[in-house]
Amino acid sequence: MTSILIGMVSMAKTLATIAQNTGVSQATISRVINGKPGVSESTRNTVLDAMDAAGIPRNKFVRPNSRFVAIVTPDLSNPIFPEFVTRLNTLLQHAGYQTQLCTYKLGGVTEADYLTSLGTQEPAGVIFLAGQYDTKDSDLEMYKILSEHKIPAAFLNGTVRNMDGLYVGTNDQRSTEMALNHLANLGHERIGLLLGDLRHYPSIIKHKAALKFFKSHGLEHSEELTQWTTYGLESGQMAATKLLEKGVTAIFCASDQLALGAIKAAHNLDLDVPHDISVVGYDDSMTMSYISPALTTIRQPIGNISETIVSGLQRMMEDYTQMAKRELFMFEPELLARDSTAICRKS
Repeated sequence: MTSILIGMVSMAKTLATIAQNTGVSQATISRVINGKPGVSESTRNTVLDAMDAAGIPRNKFVRPNSRFVAIVTPDLSNPIFPEFVTRLNTLLQHAGYQTQLCTYKLGGVTEADYLTSLGTQEPAGVIFLAGQYDTKDSDLEMYKILSEHKIPAAFLNGTVRNMDGLYVGTNDQRSTEMALNHLANLGHERIGLLLGDLRHYPSIIKHKAALKFFKSHGLEHSEELTQWTTYGLESGQMAATKLLEKGVTAIFCASDQLALGAIKAAHNLDLDVPHDISVVGYDDSMTMSYISPALTTIRQPIGNISETIVSGLQRMMEDYTQMAKRELFMFEPELLARDSTAICRKS
């Protein structure tokens, strides 16, 4: 795995260096390296001469008849991502494909680096578990390399952006309604929202759905009862502390990690979960039924989502004309009522 990552970073730097030295686009350089048509003889010679000057073997990065699928994901600290990776890897192997895991994080190899490298390595397909595509006002130019090289792509929980590809995920609006309805039925009226980044589409959808729910049910909700943060235990704890100081009796969290942070924040304030504060998570990560209290959460149907991604990707890999359209599959979530929620004791 380490050698693969080093190779991909090397390729990204190689393309960038040759592009800077020659004034030729990275996409064109990739076509030269892979012997593809559509490049003039003079441009091809310019690129090859630059490679020779840099001491780069002309066939170093060529991988003909690829049978691997790249899975691009943020770092695996969020347990939902390893669960998706495991399920997808199993399904792809059964279909005759190897997988290449591409993890990125702040300050390290970026999603854009991987896209540049994959454009040259030319995998059979790419699966994105998260990325710029699910972020408001982000630059989507880097994804063009996929269509330029006819590389099919599937995107998890990317429901808003106007970009061709296969989009598969969980109905965030329905998830929010289920979580809030559960809390309202327990008598909670002052419910806090602990969401992800302010520009993250899944959190934006949850926020809009929550405001609609509160209004239709006559429940109080000012913006001070919504906290936007990064997905993580520590960030969840810090944001939840602010909500608890505002007197909420329940918190709906956009991930299980945020929910665990909220439970920690409650304990630090000597509040009992669920008797003083109810907490609902989102994902149903593998260990959530084993913690104390067992977490009430919204389950994403990982199996159905993964199967749809792999079958859809296979269809595009077998018929590239299927790439030139946008497909969207949304699955219904499931509420798992466990021990972190209870009847509200405050009037």
